[in-house]
Amino acid sequence: MKIAGPCSRAPNPPRTDLGSIAREVRASLVRMSYRAKAPHLASSLSCVDILVAAYWSVLNVDSKNPHDPDRDRLIFSKGHASSALYAVLARRGFFPMNQLEHYAAEGGRLAEQPIPFAVPGVELATGSLGHGLSVGVGMALASRIQHRTYRTLVIMSDGECNEGSVWEAAMFAPARQLDRLAVIIDFNRWQATGRSEQVMALQPLADKFKTFGWHSLFVDGHNFDDLIDSMKNVPHDSGKPLAIVAHTIKGRGVSFMEGDNNWHYRIPSRDELAASLRELAPS
Repeated sequence: MKIAGPCSRAPNPPRTDLGSIAREVRASLVRMSYRAKAPHLASSLSCVDILVAAYWSVLNVDSKNPHDPDRDRLIFSKGHASSALYAVLARRGFFPMNQLEHYAAEGGRLAEQPIPFAVPGVELATGSLGHGLSVGVGMALASRIQHRTYRTLVIMSDGECNEGSVWEAAMFAPARQLDRLAVIIDFNRWQATGRSEQVMALQPLADKFKTFGWHSLFVDGHNFDDLIDSMKNVPHDSGKPLAIVAHTIKGRGVSFMEGDNNWHYRIPSRDELAASLRELAPS
């Protein structure tokens, strides 16, 4: 089979500029939550740096050709945090920024839980937690069958690892030596009802993936150098998928939201919106 050439894309910005992009994305998320009266703001804020690192410095994607068969795939499995994905895709040029104003609007394209192909760049309907890794495994297997070389990255929440389907996929991937597959776990240590480790015995999370046959490591989920270097290193070990446990802070970027699980469901008031935007303003 003849393999098409790699996707073309604009040059990556310097890593020092990624913090400014992430700050702008977070400001958009607070506005989107306030305007739509939509929850899950803190969950969206925690994974912004992972998404910014992936879309600006790692993924081989082209916003002008979003269905290129040789594009890297990113499955955003923690669909309840879809506002973060939408804001990043818009800034990356997949669709106009003004569409963010219609987030979670009735009958709109930017649903609270992602709808496949509603906007360019969304690879999968997610929201029912625990399915993203299984689909990512299928995409990674398809790339081998089709003799393609794209990589598949799956972003998951730590609470999602409660689901049994995650661990079925975690066994299947190394059994098929899917070394162009990586999972990045947004390990903010919170779930809707409490601390992740109090709900289920997640730890030692990286060691569990390692025992299943993955190469696994911890990174600082808000450090762009750590994130980029780990995600670019796919494939890592021949025959092994990669599990990256990214330590993050729920509500990252807004001081009064950080580490406060009430913001899993709370909606910012007008005063809280203004306070958040002051904190996220360019320095």
